[in-house]
Amino acid sequence: MRTFLLLLSFLSSGIALQAQTARDDIRKNIYLAGSNYIDYNRQLPDFKYTKAPRGYVPFYMSHYGRHGSRWLIDPNSYTNVINPLLKAHEEDKLTSLGERTLNQLKCFEKTTHKRFGDLTTVGERQHHDIGRRMTEHFPEIFVKTKGVQIDARSTTVNRCILSMVAECEELMAANPTARIHNDVSESLQYYLNQPREGRVKENRHKGDSVLLAFRDQHTHPERLMQALFNDAEWASKNIDAPTLMRQLFEVVINMQSHDNRENMTDLFTFDELYDMWRIQNAGWYKNYGPSPLSEGVMPFSQYNLLTNIIQTADTCVALRKPQATLRFGHEVCVLPLACLMELDSCGVVVERLEDVEYHWQNYKIFPMACNIQLIFYKPKRGQGDVLVKALLNEREATLPVKTNHFPYYRWEDVRKYWLKKLDSFK
Repeated sequence: MRTFLLLLSFLSSGIALQAQTARDDIRKNIYLAGSNYIDYNRQLPDFKYTKAPRGYVPFYMSHYGRHGSRWLIDPNSYTNVINPLLKAHEEDKLTSLGERTLNQLKCFEKTTHKRFGDLTTVGERQHHDIGRRMTEHFPEIFVKTKGVQIDARSTTVNRCILSMVAECEELMAANPTARIHNDVSESLQYYLNQPREGRVKENRHKGDSVLLAFRDQHTHPERLMQALFNDAEWASKNIDAPTLMRQLFEVVINMQSHDNRENMTDLFTFDELYDMWRIQNAGWYKNYGPSPLSEGVMPFSQYNLLTNIIQTADTCVALRKPQATLRFGHEVCVLPLACLMELDSCGVVVERLEDVEYHWQNYKIFPMACNIQLIFYKPKRGQGDVLVKALLNEREATLPVKTNHFPYYRWEDVRKYWLKKLDSFK
């Protein structure tokens, strides 16, 4: 069902070649090291879509999208890095770089008051742009049909609700006759933002010790501590260097979520940024991807969501009239859903955490405002096969069945494959 990679020693030369991919990507765009904090607009595709087979037109979109860029969620995110630096400042243990860093963080921290987890202006703009492109790329669904029905649902989290509003504003602007139904309710949580229990819950912490060892192996705070503190002995006694490095990285890399951001990435060398990404990449793979360490079951956390996508599509395909189903939630749903659906290489199985970066890169899956769009096509005339195209962050993606017309697949083939996969998990 899924591709198994046996990473044997005799393939080391091939691995070395593939290893350049992630390093080169991040070297060209250091913000990709941010994993789930990446600004969606920093890696947009060129939108040169493949024409549909002759005689086919789009008529239905099924969508799940993450909220846009946000403020950090934990109120301690800033104080965790400010307090150690403040203590050092009071004892005259900071270098000039340390003083500058402390002042930048204190200045920015003032803007976070009662804002933790909120959608930022950057995040709002991301969803306005996505909504506008929906109307431009699929006018047959969103623009040309008078009274087109659009069902939009969100989790109960404010940043998700506001992301839904931003996209729907663009859809209404393009077609004032659109009939948009917005819904936010705890009753929808079971598929919008609630992981499957059972084996998924039981396996959640399997492999944690391996992941912690990997994290510790790739955390190298020595240079950074020397750059921030002028007394190595004092720092070794008073500072938890690995923790401070990781917490500082989180604050710095999420600055791209703000219009008034500070550019503090020069605190880190490229290798340090890359190591921080490697740790995050391995962690997301183990905790939400098809990692053997968690017995490959974590993508099934989105069992209910994929079931809802299939069942809703069954109804809309039967009607064969232009409409859309939009769902808004979180990256902890988009990432495992992409793995469960086996979009592109999201479902690839990698045995060792050391090798994950060569075959699975999280920045391709879940930046802020990441989304999965399924576009359904029908013949202009007659009752021929319904085709489906998958877009991962608005890029054409492969699906796990055969086709002679990539990126277009017979919906019945895709549907059967996913239902069989879901049934195997029961």
